Amino acid sequence: MTHPASVQSTGETPPGTGTTTPQRARRGWLLLVPGMLWLALFFLFPTVQLFFTSLYDPAGSYISGYQMTWEFRNYLDAVVDTWNLFARSFAYAGIATALCLILGYPLAYAIAFKAGRWKNVMLVLVIAPFFTSFLLRTLSWAAILSDQGPVTQFLQTIAILPDDGRLLATPVAVIAGLTYNFLPFMTLPLYASLDKVDYRLIEAAGDLYSSPVTGFRNVTFPLSLPGVVSGTLLTFIPASGDYINAELLGTPKQYMIGNRIQAAFITEKDYPLAASLSIILMAIVLVMVIFYVRRAGTEKLV
Repeated sequence: MTHPASVQSTGETPPGTGTTTPQRARRGWLLLVPGMLWLALFFLFPTVQLFFTSLYDPAGSYISGYQMTWEFRNYLDAVVDTWNLFARSFAYAGIATALCLILGYPLAYAIAFKAGRWKNVMLVLVIAPFFTSFLLRTLSWAAILSDQGPVTQFLQTIAILPDDGRLLATPVAVIAGLTYNFLPFMTLPLYASLDKVDYRLIEAAGDLYSSPVTGFRNVTFPLSLPGVVSGTLLTFIPASGDYINAELLGTPKQYMIGNRIQAAFITEKDYPLAASLSIILMAIVLVMVIFYVRRAGTEKLV
């Protein structure tokens, strides 16, 4: 056994003391290089290019070409012309996120605390929709919510919908599609957070004569808050920019900002408009995320 005095006299650092040498620190930074290069190539560079594209002369065209004229007015024109689409997108995404939280929290709680040996099976069932393409799942919802579909006919039978009522091509169908498609994004972070909770704390609340509601409000929910924050972000962000559900389950009256961006890029070839709308959407979402995380009172995201 090495005596501490001998260690001090020789100036050597015993192995396993946790001291980080400059060489080991440099190796740690080198591990980040592949990921940073990937982000720079496929995120940072396209974002910068998108920003410059948003400043092109809007009077140009795909055929004659666009000129860089630093048209910052493109942003103002984009907001004035499409503010209602932004409002509708955030409203649909917010409602879908709330529904995912209401549906996903009990499911995640049951998997974490009640599933027992069936936990892995239930987790597979949660992610099973990802085995099918996003487009096919949305088309399936179009068939389910069609005028002759089982859901519409059932609601007409129990007089919730009138005989000529419909679900497809309405905001209800678009929000239902968003909720279904993004529900796993809410459930999995919630499960990961709840699975870390020591169940003895919940039992202790009951031993102290706390009601189930009080115990949930004061013990379970605060401990699962990181999962709630992560799940709502992972659901709201992609839902606010989605265009497939509105395209297949709605009409132009239900179109979201993603539909306008897709049309400007693909159909109209109006790249300055499409780029400016994309930058505005990213900026608004970023501000909302920063505000939400701070208001939620936690930055420990699962």
